[in-house]
Amino acid sequence: MFTQDQPRLLNWINGEFVNPISPQSDGSTTQYIPVTSPYNAKVIGQVPLSTAADVAQAVAAAQAAFPAWSARTIKDRAGILIKFHSLLTKHASQLADMVVLEHGKNKAEAMASVLKGQETVEYALSLPQVVQGKSLEVSRGVTCCDTRVPLGVVASVVPFNFPVMVPMWTLPIAIAMGNTMVLKPSEKVPFTMTKIVELLKEAGLPDGVVNLVHGTADAVNALIDHPDVKAVTFVGTSHIAEMVSQRCHRLNKRVLALGGAKNHMVSAPDCNVEMTSTDVVNSYSGCSGQRCMAATVLLTIGHQQELIDKIVTKSEGLRAGSKAGEVGPVIDQASVDKITRYINEAEASGARILVDGRPWTKEQNEGFWVGPTVILHTNKEDAALHDEVFGPVLSILAVETAEEALRIENANPYGNAACIYTSAGATADYFTKRFSAGMCGVNIGVAVPREPFSFGGWNKSRFGNHCDITGDGGVEFFSLRRKVTTKWVAQENASWMS
Repeated sequence: MFTQDQPRLLNWINGEFVNPISPQSDGSTTQYIPVTSPYNAKVIGQVPLSTAADVAQAVAAAQAAFPAWSARTIKDRAGILIKFHSLLTKHASQLADMVVLEHGKNKAEAMASVLKGQETVEYALSLPQVVQGKSLEVSRGVTCCDTRVPLGVVASVVPFNFPVMVPMWTLPIAIAMGNTMVLKPSEKVPFTMTKIVELLKEAGLPDGVVNLVHGTADAVNALIDHPDVKAVTFVGTSHIAEMVSQRCHRLNKRVLALGGAKNHMVSAPDCNVEMTSTDVVNSYSGCSGQRCMAATVLLTIGHQQELIDKIVTKSEGLRAGSKAGEVGPVIDQASVDKITRYINEAEASGARILVDGRPWTKEQNEGFWVGPTVILHTNKEDAALHDEVFGPVLSILAVETAEEALRIENANPYGNAACIYTSAGATADYFTKRFSAGMCGVNIGVAVPREPFSFGGWNKSRFGNHCDITGDGGVEFFSLRRKVTTKWVAQENASWMS
């Protein structure tokens, strides 16, 4: 497993690691905060709190690299990504170990997240065959065509829960389209992207095309406010996503900010109990519930005791650890406190705790742990049914009809994902056409679209320009359309439309 003796991380600017600029605005030297491993709460590194001066240095490097990079053909840019793809494959296990260390996923989940990130890289490799534009003779002797033009310097602010996968949602598409980038990883998981920028350089990416700046809110605000940053992507909570979107829009700046989720699963009476119970457990407990696609509310149409019993049995069989099939820790003590508070409040309001993960907090000698928890609710107002808990907690509520299930799902302010479990195509069609969610599943609780289909939710799960973050949505976001209308021969009987 990847280990270091509490190193101080550096920013990556213009193709090399550099110390943050000192002093800070208050005259003090650069501040650092500890990075801890969720498995044992031990400090594994120190990450700098970069200032606006550090951001300006990174943006200047990206701006200087943009003319030459954007002038290359898209095939040339994709060629470098081919080498990068090969290096990601070569170092996949090492990168997964880094994710295990700094985030807490088990090794199988960490490896899967690396491979999912690779899928977006693979999509970016195909862009020379995808974005060639259109051309049409629209009138006799008059031809219209369109081409894609890069924006310039773009910024990407990524969360802690997928240290590899989420940065790969934006980075490969953005640079393949000819943009240069400044990326700010989460201060909670800074090691993995530090390794990846080295792999980008080894692949032949020119200096300054991708830059890495560590930090927290000050660095994010400096990126948004910098006049040379043409677009910003963000993934995090809905509250912060909305703030990022509003700040960018005040500056007339392109923005795509993905927020939180409260994803609903509905089990019809004809669902396959064995398959449904396995999928439900995997959905809510996988990655310790720390993913925006985790389905954390199960609405059973009628009281489905057999299904509930199966979910309880399978949840009780889960164990703590870092091996495949085991449940890892949550990211920090604040997450432990938040998750247990929702469980406590539900219990106090009369909900039955069918599987209780709270004892894990004390049973594990070190680290940040909450075990899989299943709550059977009777009060529809319980906060755990409505708020994003972001932990391995499943809320179950019995409803009488399909219409009631849809009313509850539709009333949810988020719109990331929803799933129907059924054996009937007509039932599946009924729900998928009526869910208020951008990503829907049929017998799939984590309905993540695979490339070339795009990732993105609706409502308060997405703010800003109405594009998805991967696939053709990413291409649309990271480029402008230039339309050219051409005429070489004078027309007879020409009108103003000629």
